Amino acid sequence: MPDLNHLSPYVEIDRDDWAALAPTTHLPLTELELVQLRGLGDLLDMREVTDVYLPLSRLLNLYVAGARDLHRSTSTFLGDRTPSTPFVIGIAGSVAVGKSTVARLLRELLARWEDTPRVELVPTDGFLYPNAELERRGIMDRKGFPESYDRRALLRFVSKIKSGATEVRAPFYSHLNYDIVPNAEVVVRRPDVLIVEGLNVLQPPTPGRLAVSDLFDFTIYVDARTGDIAKWYVDRFLSLQRGAFTNPQSYFHRFASLTEEQATTRAEGIWAAINEPNLVQNILPTRARASLVLRKDSNHQVSSVLLRKI
Repeated sequence: MPDLNHLSPYVEIDRDDWAALAPTTHLPLTELELVQLRGLGDLLDMREVTDVYLPLSRLLNLYVAGARDLHRSTSTFLGDRTPSTPFVIGIAGSVAVGKSTVARLLRELLARWEDTPRVELVPTDGFLYPNAELERRGIMDRKGFPESYDRRALLRFVSKIKSGATEVRAPFYSHLNYDIVPNAEVVVRRPDVLIVEGLNVLQPPTPGRLAVSDLFDFTIYVDARTGDIAKWYVDRFLSLQRGAFTNPQSYFHRFASLTEEQATTRAEGIWAAINEPNLVQNILPTRARASLVLRKDSNHQVSSVLLRKI
């Protein structure tokens, strides 16, 4: 019987072999910077950064350089002097899997490579419809599902970036208010690299239409077992309940007075009703579209990396 592993579009690299690819340069992060980048519930430490994310930043740096070389060669062939456009990276994965931390960390590491000093990060939360619109459409309980996003606006935003526009603006989302902030914007001005992070950024196009994933130069999916992510989600909810939810301005302030048992039950209910169905139905099926998959174990550490073959 043939070895079906050879039929995979990916090469799987275990953590030790991947860590051996790390550049022989000093880690350009301090402990304080790492603490500031780490998301709630993440166990990210310097060893993880050195073993996993420093090699990944170098790989991405090589891809950016390759894209620039291809642009120069193509421009010479066409006799065209149009400057190259930003290299766009898409990062996807479930709620609570740690993709936001991955995005923030890669932004910092990539910005410290000499040829990519300008790196911007735009979460797709800003392209969620405002709560009032979600209520009007009757999909407030499906916030985070593909239909809860203004996908046309997101596509226009990334299209402008890839067209080389001097300045592009995106809406701003407040996690405190759990809503879009009126008249607040994120401004992106021709970066070397743009990272777009969100649950559903790897969604395929509908027939005859363009999807935002078609405009990405490289894509990353942060992966873990569903049961592990569920536990991380509940743990994060309990941490927020003791922290951010205590702020009277928080949208979730009503949960602050729950007992730990009540809060756990509530978090498990939200996971089962909203986040797990979204993961199973919409997010997980896009994993195979990624250029690279980071596989996490139950301890939140990356155990292996799957890189699409070239």
